[in-house]
Amino acid sequence: MRRRRVSRISQVAVTVATFALVASACGGTSSDAAKDDDGGKKGDGTYGGKGIGLAYDIGGRGDQSFNDAAFTGYERARKDLKIGGIAMEPGDGESSADKTQRIETLARQGYNPVIGVGFVYAPAVQEVAKKYPKITFGIVDDDTVKADNVADLVFHEEQGSYLAGVAAAKATKVKHVGFIGGVDIPIIHKFEAGFVQGVKSVDPKIKIEKRYLTEKPEEGGFASPDKGQDAASGQLEAGADVLYHAAGLSGQGVIQEAGSQKKWAIGVDSDQYKQKALAKYKKYILGSALKDVGGAVYDLTKSVVEGKPMTGTQRYDLKSGRVGFSDANPAYRDMKDVVAAVEKAKKDIVDGKVTVKTRP
Repeated sequence: MRRRRVSRISQVAVTVATFALVASACGGTSSDAAKDDDGGKKGDGTYGGKGIGLAYDIGGRGDQSFNDAAFTGYERARKDLKIGGIAMEPGDGESSADKTQRIETLARQGYNPVIGVGFVYAPAVQEVAKKYPKITFGIVDDDTVKADNVADLVFHEEQGSYLAGVAAAKATKVKHVGFIGGVDIPIIHKFEAGFVQGVKSVDPKIKIEKRYLTEKPEEGGFASPDKGQDAASGQLEAGADVLYHAAGLSGQGVIQEAGSQKKWAIGVDSDQYKQKALAKYKKYILGSALKDVGGAVYDLTKSVVEGKPMTGTQRYDLKSGRVGFSDANPAYRDMKDVVAAVEKAKKDIVDGKVTVKTRP
């Protein structure tokens, strides 16, 4: 597998000098600097931050999934709100102290909000938020950090996964599907629980393969396409013909293997049918269980820039439109019975007729 670069830098046109953040053991930078000397203030002077500070999760930018979903919100916020921004990559084999250093570096430099992409940043945000009470912090996929200047951005992943399960159950020709989770942890259990429930709602007799790539995040479960490819190969060999992954960067391997064998794959978080890195296999991407991390990142940033920072737990679900199932693939849209089943399942969840489990 090609080694991912730890540091990526891109530039934007500015009228004054570009700000550069010096990378240390806590990881590298992956984007640009403050827009101007006053840190990107609005015309009325209410915003004095340098822009949005984003800290990527394991796998980093380019995972075509979770981190890239966050990046879309980051880019949109910078463009629409006319602010600066910097995004930092995780380091290889880093410690909790490295994550804390990364979050603190962003806060110390004056970025506001500072957002940790992934539950692994919970201890870091908890610690650093106390030191910088005037800065708003956000953390994606964790609701344990409670502070007046912290927004917990959490999703009902199980609902989108239920729709993925319905789609898989309707699309399989052999009544045999598979689930591949990146790491054996509670948040990925939500994906599995929703998927299994969705499959069984269509046909309880459908066989479901299940596989977690690693027990701990640091073992590469979210960052190893080769592990995903091996797991997919095993499930396809066992007889499954539709695979759903919740494995971050590792999911690229799942999609690659399914596509190479001309079997259906279901993506996660981002609309993976539209990802350039997966274009070779997109005709075999049935759909993706969407999770609008980018929308949450944008909402939080906008609230800070407008002087009314979001705080507390912010929950996103099917009803809010922040989770769902993509229909970008024309082949999926042509499968009228599959589409109808997914739409009915969505309505039943929104109307409260179906409650989706969060544990397998």
